[in-house]
Amino acid sequence: MRLSVLTTTAALLTASCLSLTAPAASARPAGHPPAHPPAHACSRWADIDGFSDALDKTTFQGQFVGELSGLTTDTDGQLVAVSDQSVLFTLNPRTKQPTSVLPLTDAAGQPLDSEAVAVDRDGSRLVTSEEEPSIQRFTRQGQPIGQLPVPEPLLVAPAGRARHNATFEGLTLQPGGRTLVATMEGALSGDDADVRRVQTWQRYGPGSAFRLSTQYAYPADPGLDISDVTAAGDGRLLVLERGYTPDVGNTVRLYLADPAHASDVTRVENVTSSSGVRLVRKTLIADIADCPSLGATTKQPQPNPLLDNIEGVTVTGRTHDGRLRLLLVSDDNENPAQTTRLYTFTARLPRR
Repeated sequence: MRLSVLTTTAALLTASCLSLTAPAASARPAGHPPAHPPAHACSRWADIDGFSDALDKTTFQGQFVGELSGLTTDTDGQLVAVSDQSVLFTLNPRTKQPTSVLPLTDAAGQPLDSEAVAVDRDGSRLVTSEEEPSIQRFTRQGQPIGQLPVPEPLLVAPAGRARHNATFEGLTLQPGGRTLVATMEGALSGDDADVRRVQTWQRYGPGSAFRLSTQYAYPADPGLDISDVTAAGDGRLLVLERGYTPDVGNTVRLYLADPAHASDVTRVENVTSSSGVRLVRKTLIADIADCPSLGATTKQPQPNPLLDNIEGVTVTGRTHDGRLRLLLVSDDNENPAQTTRLYTFTARLPRR
């Protein structure tokens, strides 16, 4: 009897200690692994893991941290964000807080209207400017060291057929560093309203320069433009489409795009429904309006308070089961009614 009482007392004390240190464990059947956190599903392909407004309306080393429109990962694992005001921020990949800031100018000392950034294998920065448009190359220290050729039709009118403020909004480097991809935000004059040109550059050996290569036609959703693009890791692309309706709010959708069987439209003057070209195939990964709001608040009308003017996306890694980890950012336009918000997602890609 005494042994039984002592055994029972010890068991109760052990259970009491466990309830203080690991309350969730006491509810699990013995021998079962810890339960995973509940998924925040946006679709069958993507979950939102969280968001942060910690950067909103802040400064770093005297520089306003906002108007962020492009994201990428550096060669050392740090994050690089570019603002519309020609400023590159380095962000800590864990805390997402700025660790350095670097203003950029072109070779003539003029600021860029920068919208997207990619980091080359040697650490140099490739940054779009949507004024001309152009893709400028900079050293890690921010010194301009050249720019890439751009096809004449993609130049802003009257030099080409692009509209002002609707040119190179997305930029990414495919794995291996041989193929660079830029996406036009809006349609060219003469193309169907929902067609967006996707320009690529190719290089053919170590240290060689990028040369103009294949151009594709991508079918944007009606009323939406391309705000960024990032390599999915297998030759496909993740494309961020975005639009805004006054008094309603933003529409933001993430698509997986496969250019494998699309036509080269470099010499196609007008891409229309009757031109017979094969468009890039795309699959909806997530409509951000369908994501759980996770307690987000908004300063203006939105279909989902989580939404804002989302302009940047990049892949930051993979989970143990092979899903992509994604980071998205919204551009607040330095507007009190908008928010600089970072979003983390995980996404499983459909098979080809």
